Amino acid sequence: MSSRASRDVLGRGLRVLGHAIRTEPRLFTVGTIGSSLFGLLIIANSYVVGWVIGDIVVPAFAAHRVSTGELGLVAAAFLGISALRVASIFGRRLGAGYMQFRLQARYRSAVTRRYLSLPPAWHQRHATGTLLSNANSDVEAAWGPIAPLPFAVGTVVMLIGALISLFATDWVLALVGATLFPALFGLNLVYSRRMSPRQIRVQQNRAKVSAVAHESFDGALVVKTMGREADESRRFGVFVDELRDSLISVGRLRGLFDPLMDSLPSLGTLAVLLLGAWRLETGAIGVTELVSVSFLFTVLAFPVRAIGWVVAELPRSVAGWDRVQAVLGAEGDLAYGQGALTGSGPAELRFEQVDFRYGDGPQVLHEVSFTVPAGKTVALVGATGSGKSTIASLAVRLVDPESGSVALDGVKLPDLALPALAGTTALVPQIPFVFDDTARGNIALDRPGVDDAAIREAVALAQADRFVANLPDGLDTAVGERGTSLSGGQRQRLTLARALAGKPRLLVLDDATSAVDPRVEAAILGALRGGDAGASILVVAYRRATIALADEVVYLERGRVVATGTHAELMTFHRGYQDLVTAYEKAEQPHE
Repeated sequence: MSSRASRDVLGRGLRVLGHAIRTEPRLFTVGTIGSSLFGLLIIANSYVVGWVIGDIVVPAFAAHRVSTGELGLVAAAFLGISALRVASIFGRRLGAGYMQFRLQARYRSAVTRRYLSLPPAWHQRHATGTLLSNANSDVEAAWGPIAPLPFAVGTVVMLIGALISLFATDWVLALVGATLFPALFGLNLVYSRRMSPRQIRVQQNRAKVSAVAHESFDGALVVKTMGREADESRRFGVFVDELRDSLISVGRLRGLFDPLMDSLPSLGTLAVLLLGAWRLETGAIGVTELVSVSFLFTVLAFPVRAIGWVVAELPRSVAGWDRVQAVLGAEGDLAYGQGALTGSGPAELRFEQVDFRYGDGPQVLHEVSFTVPAGKTVALVGATGSGKSTIASLAVRLVDPESGSVALDGVKLPDLALPALAGTTALVPQIPFVFDDTARGNIALDRPGVDDAAIREAVALAQADRFVANLPDGLDTAVGERGTSLSGGQRQRLTLARALAGKPRLLVLDDATSAVDPRVEAAILGALRGGDAGASILVVAYRRATIALADEVVYLERGRVVATGTHAELMTFHRGYQDLVTAYEKAEQPHE
């Protein structure tokens, strides 16, 4: 890394620390006062040691006696300084610890809130493991220097105080400090420049390891069934080795830096003793002054390291801060209006000339127009890749169209407030997500108004009442992470019950019953279509029996609506639709 880049990292790191101080000024003040008091007490302790040796111990040896009063005074002096040092250490650690943990909690919450506010399209462009690293490792790295920061500031106060006291004691000995202290700062600066690229590389490798690990865990079933355990372990091992090597590089530099930091104060002590002996012979100073200054140099090494700790953490802090800010500053938010839907009962959904593409990719939908009348069921039918799931996402505004409009009861979705939209629509995806909670908790999600009666009604509509009743504790049965104790069909029915419990006015089913037995699926859609759910229904369908239950079918080919009508009409008049449904039916027959 170039000198200019290193200075830039140092400057940016100091700006991150400045932001932290402005965010938590009181805690920083508490920690800094405690640390500054600790540093000044080190100086005071050095001079007390010098006073004890020069004015009490040496005369006592000469006189072969020591008075009880002098011993009491010495004990009182050391006990008093020790008590104050305990208080200062407590204040320093309390302020620094609280400051660091509060900042980490604040930014972990901010990153998580930002994740929840960003649309699915943004999440699809970022690996889950990397996002976990942003919220955990990167936040921790960004505020890594906070723990030693007050100590470092207090050390600066101590060094300034030490230099002043040295000049007040003897200018010759003070020159040693005037030479040593800049050398310590210079060594820390060189250390920072050498450490900066290493820490950045470590943070990048942590994110890679997290991303690969999460992918391996998520794909554990595929890995095992395909016999790829050894290959996956080797793939993971490559990234682990890179992280190991980068951490070793950091450790090597620290191993070189720590002895140098220890040796400089020791060299200063040696220089003080040599010069002090000469000054003592000339009568310029006494034993008290020589012992005080020598003892001061012997205790400088540990506090001065705090400066090195902060400087060494700055590159890692900058790397973590940049990665956190990339999340907090991410673009792609869906702006919401203030509108509300005043009606009740099933809502009408209308697509008008909707075009859509994902990012800079090819156009997925072309001038899509259709209506889901209030209280009716409309089935979306089309080959894989025809745009059905995209339409489902647009219907509940997970994404916005490139052009055209999507409206509920005549109100365009972007004009609706988020609570109004969320309270009106519900999407049940093909791949259900079940929280590590009870069946009741998964259905209710702590939503107001979703009481036991609403839960049981939703469970019955979703045809989940029988399997829920057979669970060990019924609705209070813990279903495990991602619902591992349930079958695929049971998970789908549980997530369908979750959607129905909120009493949506528009229910969007994106092949949400694909893992359910066809007869159970027919019972579910029959109950929903019968009006018991009080919702309009847009369903992505494949099975012929499911499609036949719809009031109207919208047939898609390559992102275009090519035909609409009842299932019977399309089977009679549209050859493409007939061939597709027949193919679906033949594919289902072995399973049935």
